[in-house]
Amino acid sequence: MDAFGASAVRAPHGRPKERQSPSGAAQRRTVVTPSLGEGAGGSVVTVRQAQQVEELCAATLRAMTGDGELHYAGHRLQRGLRVVPVYAPHLQTSAADDDFAACRAAADGMALRLLHSDAELHRHHCPADPVERLIFELLEQLRVETLVSDAMPGMAANLRQRFEAWSRAFHESGLTDSSLGILLYTVAQICWSRLNALPVLEEDLIETTRAGIAPVIGTPLAGLRRTRHEQDAYALHALAIARIVGERVQAEIEDSGNDTESAQDAAKRGFALLLDFDREDTEAFALAASGPSKAFEASESGYRVFTTRFDVELNAVGLVRKALLNEYRERLDARVARQGINFSRLARVFAAVLTTPEKDGWRFDEEDGRIDGRRLAQLVSSPAERRLFRQDHLRPHATSAVGILIDCSGSMTGLGETLATMVDILVRALDMAGVDSEVLGFTTGAWNGGRAAKEWQAAGRPPQPGRLNEVCHLVFKDAARNWRRARAGIAALLKSDLFREGIDGEAVDWACERLLMRAAERRILLVISDGCPMDSATSLTNDAFYLDNHLRQVVARREREGGVEILGLGVGLDLSPFYRRVASADFSQGLDNALFFELAGLMRKVR
Repeated sequence: MDAFGASAVRAPHGRPKERQSPSGAAQRRTVVTPSLGEGAGGSVVTVRQAQQVEELCAATLRAMTGDGELHYAGHRLQRGLRVVPVYAPHLQTSAADDDFAACRAAADGMALRLLHSDAELHRHHCPADPVERLIFELLEQLRVETLVSDAMPGMAANLRQRFEAWSRAFHESGLTDSSLGILLYTVAQICWSRLNALPVLEEDLIETTRAGIAPVIGTPLAGLRRTRHEQDAYALHALAIARIVGERVQAEIEDSGNDTESAQDAAKRGFALLLDFDREDTEAFALAASGPSKAFEASESGYRVFTTRFDVELNAVGLVRKALLNEYRERLDARVARQGINFSRLARVFAAVLTTPEKDGWRFDEEDGRIDGRRLAQLVSSPAERRLFRQDHLRPHATSAVGILIDCSGSMTGLGETLATMVDILVRALDMAGVDSEVLGFTTGAWNGGRAAKEWQAAGRPPQPGRLNEVCHLVFKDAARNWRRARAGIAALLKSDLFREGIDGEAVDWACERLLMRAAERRILLVISDGCPMDSATSLTNDAFYLDNHLRQVVARREREGGVEILGLGVGLDLSPFYRRVASADFSQGLDNALFFELAGLMRKVR
């Protein structure tokens, strides 16, 4: 098996940071991904192209709406750190399967929804019944799509083509074979047709169903186009249609008698391509919990540190006995060997993202290019000879420096071996690609505050002391050392008693400062964490989200300064409340191809 095997298992739910390992993730889903074999180059191109499409679509959205916080993360549209829901069937796209035209049309549709739909008014009218809500959401989206400016005929064409493509896909998937499927499909078609003053698609297919439903919804259907410029008035007609369809669906299920379960299953299949309101909850990792901090906001200086007297920066190698470190390294080598990695291919994956081509001499004896003056004599002596040209010889030139910052908190202890294996593979691949990298970690010198907390107690326990623990920053691999010379330091990740509590904000600041000392065009910091910042002494003496607010402040400041690109890799958790560019992984199930492809895509430069 090349690389890690063909299948990648991910858990949709992670847990916030606790002292125990989060390995008991609930349900899991399987994603089949290509191995790092001969097709690896194509996979990287696909990831890069998908991200490029998302960036172009996000730029379109920002330009049309004037909202500078709109961007895509994890193939989902977000405003700042919050996901913008897509509650319309034809706007649901897949980064892997849909082309640029489909994604652009979806972006156009979302832009119109944000511009022309009052979200508060829509929520006020939105029905609770799932079927009625499905129809109501669809009709609101179809309404805003009729409000395209006459100066934008391309947008109107995009949206029409997208709806037609979705309609064909719905029918070709066999979902119109059931009575519920054809009912929902017919309602979507006749409402779209009436709003846009266009003929229905597949008229023969829906004729019988249309004959049965059209007279019942005729009055509110006629009111849709007339009131499409007035959301409040339009909503009354849309609600009437939604209620009629909802009653029809309920009657269909009840009339099925003993076959109720199969009817419900058919309805569920029909809804799958239309709309899935639970999609974000079932497919995404659990979102890291966070909130406002009164202690942070009340302090004039923002984040405070009670004392730095006990803070240390240590080389991890010096914290492990030599014999034990050798044992760890042997264990790690055996684990990496079992993965069967093709490091040359993996290095090319990262080289494609993190290097730029640089001229390095010439390639001779080519059949096209620039004429090689030294071979002109052969043109006379051997007229059939065609290899008379030379071309530039290009080699990849590393222009990036990568920092890997690891959350060494207690909840990561049980995943230490998988974590160390991933880091070792990643560092070795980056090293082969010629990219500088360093591996850092952050923890605390003690549980529950240690000497810092005792000093605070001796000072009379002043209120809101700020950070109240001994910060311990660890260097597992220095950027100046290559993988071979730093192998022992990476193995120190297996020493479980280094893992205590985590103060993320100061660690991110420290890692960024180290990266800024590197001479590189791009500096990338990858933060690997399984949850929110957590230090019990600090949380108890301030409030629960004090450290969270500081982390967000640090990341926002560093992003404004622009010297370092900060990425987040959540272990069983979605870290988007803290980082704009994130990925998630389930380490409890081991490593997979998809994780490394995703990291390569995440590191791709965002223009």
